[in-house]
Amino acid sequence: MSAVVQGGVEGGVGSVASRAGAARTVPKPRRKSVKDRVKRHWQLYLLLVLPVAYFVIFQYIPMANNVIAFKDYNVVQGIWGSPWAGLDHFERFFANPVAWDLIRNTLMLSLYGFLAGFPVPIILALALNEVRARFFKRTVQMVTYAPHFISTVIVVSMLILIFSPRIGFMADFLGFFGMDSNLLAQPDAFRSVYVWSDIWQTAGYSAIIYMAALAGIDPSLYEAARLDGASRLRKIWHVDLPGIAPTVVVVMVLSVGSVMAIGFEKAFLLQNPLNLSTSEIIATYTYKIGLLNADFSLATAVGLFNSVINLILLLVVNTVSKRVTGNGLW
Repeated sequence: MSAVVQGGVEGGVGSVASRAGAARTVPKPRRKSVKDRVKRHWQLYLLLVLPVAYFVIFQYIPMANNVIAFKDYNVVQGIWGSPWAGLDHFERFFANPVAWDLIRNTLMLSLYGFLAGFPVPIILALALNEVRARFFKRTVQMVTYAPHFISTVIVVSMLILIFSPRIGFMADFLGFFGMDSNLLAQPDAFRSVYVWSDIWQTAGYSAIIYMAALAGIDPSLYEAARLDGASRLRKIWHVDLPGIAPTVVVVMVLSVGSVMAIGFEKAFLLQNPLNLSTSEIIATYTYKIGLLNADFSLATAVGLFNSVINLILLLVVNTVSKRVTGNGLW
């Protein structure tokens, strides 16, 4: 009996060992080379040719011209023939008393726009997701989405007409309450006019991203919440918000990363001598110094400083986001 058991054990051990040996001898699948992957999915790589060429030609190659920030650029001598100036242009900018006003105005306008405008598309998307009347839902989407297609020049023209002290209806409304009717001439009112008109123009378009994220949430989660007796607010808090959290984090990182790159066109068009103390930002200053005064080296230095700050903010916010939420751009 013991011999049979011992033989069975030895046989079992032997079979296990043989199977383990066979498993070790199974060859690993050969990893496909880059050539094989390109050959198999050549249509997808072909679609990437034009976007990659665009970024290389119009984004990366022109970055080499930032070298004029470290040179005394002369049009006759060219970019590479102009003499080196080192950090002189950066020192000129920071030695100018206007520099810190420009940085403060840019930061305050950007942060105001971010804090006031970032939650609005999220709230709009969550509200539209709860609407069951399809006609009303589509009407609200169209009304909030349409301003995105209006040119910035047209929007500024509308603001000038609305707040005009002569023909604007807002002038009579504000004057009725004893307020200064010419808001565009008030430095303190410039930021609010800029930010809230921008929210009106972009909130509906930005909400599309969150609407798409909400459409991808598993319907069984809503069913489970309904069976548990959750109210609409509870569903939004425990189902909708966690479902769109990765999208919110990515959009937030991109928004904070461009906090210093606020648009030039609208700020420049809303400027006037009366509100210049708050409307003059880095982008408008660069335009005036570089194109109007032809000081290309100083303008490039200011623009390069602005871009470096944006890059640092993007890296910092993405790192913090990855550690706190586990989501980020990379």
